[in-house]
Amino acid sequence: MNLFSQNKPKADPEQVQQIKSWVYRILEVDAGIPISISQLACKEPGCPPIETVIAVMTHPVQQYKIHKAVNEIDEIDICRLT
Repeated sequence: MNLFSQNKPKADPEQVQQIKSWVYRILEVDAGIPISISQLACKEPGCPPIETVIAVMTHPVQQYKIHKAVNEIDEIDICRLT
């Protein structure tokens, strides 16, 4: 039994880059500001099993959660963050 294994689908690196591109354009983020995209298992009550957290590294950090896996996110999901 491996206590450190995670049975979550891997995020497609190309889709992560596409999401970052949408975030930069739609949220009008300066190109010099890093964006972090993390796909996490959500264990909170009522939360879907996988969520994606988008962090725009401004001061303070802007954080957004989408209750979908990275590979299920589309441009409309990013538009809904505004």
